Amino acid sequence: MGHLTLLLLLPAVGALLIALAPTDRPQLIRRLAVAAAIGALFVAWSLAAGFDYETGGMQYAEKVKWNPRLGTYYALGVDGISLPLVMLTTLLALVALLASHSINERVKGYFQLMLVLESAMLGVFMAQDWALFYVFWELTLIPLFFLIDRWGGKNRHGAALNFVLYTMGGSVFMLIALLVLFDAVPGHSFAMDHMIAGSRELPTQTQVLIFLGFLVGFGVKMPIFPIHGWLPLADVQAPSPVTILLSGVLQKMGAYGLIRAAYLLPDAALALQGVLVGIALVSVIYGGLLAWRQTDLKAMIAYSSVSHMGVVLVGIAALNLVGLTGALIQMIAHGLVAGTLFLLIGLLYERTKTCEISHYSSLVQVTPRFAFFTVLAFVAAVGMPGTAGFIAELHALIGGFQVWGWLMLLLSLGVLISAAFAVRTIGRLFTGPVRPQMRTVPDLRRSELIAAASLTAGTVLIGVFPAPLLNLTSTTVAHLSAGF
Repeated sequence: MGHLTLLLLLPAVGALLIALAPTDRPQLIRRLAVAAAIGALFVAWSLAAGFDYETGGMQYAEKVKWNPRLGTYYALGVDGISLPLVMLTTLLALVALLASHSINERVKGYFQLMLVLESAMLGVFMAQDWALFYVFWELTLIPLFFLIDRWGGKNRHGAALNFVLYTMGGSVFMLIALLVLFDAVPGHSFAMDHMIAGSRELPTQTQVLIFLGFLVGFGVKMPIFPIHGWLPLADVQAPSPVTILLSGVLQKMGAYGLIRAAYLLPDAALALQGVLVGIALVSVIYGGLLAWRQTDLKAMIAYSSVSHMGVVLVGIAALNLVGLTGALIQMIAHGLVAGTLFLLIGLLYERTKTCEISHYSSLVQVTPRFAFFTVLAFVAAVGMPGTAGFIAELHALIGGFQVWGWLMLLLSLGVLISAAFAVRTIGRLFTGPVRPQMRTVPDLRRSELIAAASLTAGTVLIGVFPAPLLNLTSTTVAHLSAGF
């Protein structure tokens, strides 16, 4: 069995073991889930040890014919783009499971669905066949629908339905684009390497039409303006551990897919550069302004995610080495920062049963550890020097400037808006008199402290010492950018 197949199966086997466990033993169920996630984390991070940094192509590749008549393969592989996202997924999945101690109803089903979701997300990043990619892509919808619908907030049913309708609607466009591409390229194969060889011979107009289908399908998941409507509702209503994966990993699936689609159809990506950067800059400013207007902490972080993913789209649209590097680092940085913020805000909600900013003040006196990690997370979210967001935004800004010049001032404006609402939120949460109802709020427990510290450490380490991540991604990103 290959390393990637083992990684793919570990969460699924954990879900199977939980299915066989007694329902009346929730602690055993939690331990099985955490053990499966730790196993997946160990395998994923061990891949980096044997990864050849000088090779831009796929490594740890596994390929078996799935259906020769349809031209489909069970094909897995990782490169300098997908491996960091696989590592991020296993880290955030473990953090989400550790943060799930408040789940006391239908514990068995909850942890099974979380592990199935982890396996499906890993499959998206490792699949090297578009049909297999689509299967994993759609598989993520099933556990997420039930996780939101069964364990979410008051409006959970509407949020779950809204999420599925948006994402399935986008998936239809992606499926149509894949079928058209399958029919257009010689050989009629869904294998990604085969499609790349044939798709580049297509006329630019045909490439543009196919790419627009991918843009809608992947854009919904990122999400980008104006197809972002599912995100704020889902992030507010979903259980906090699920929100960590929604914002930290699921959005990266859309950006990852768009990078693969751009490399698949380079003429279309070049022809639509102006459209992509226009959508990106609108997303950056629009998401920041809406985040500024929010009084609900979860909704604020959700809208700020639209702004941050706009920065990713700016880097992708640049189609150059610096821009694509910035897009990838921003995906990792936002995954860590959004995961930290949703973890901390979720833990705060469990203690206070409110996410309204006006209900808090001077928490630094009551919960100093919580205050410390929250301030660090907000600082990282605005891309302060010494954090991963700074490295990412600087690369995206330089990459965009090389193509569009002073238009990138709009990107800087979006960053300033993010900084403004982050500073305002920190002030409202941690200054002023202590409210009587907040005097008894407990601080972070040991397991919560470990989870928050691990994500924060990753954000700071990448910001202070980005060389390992840049070395991991540079060869693959250079190979991709050369294709344009």
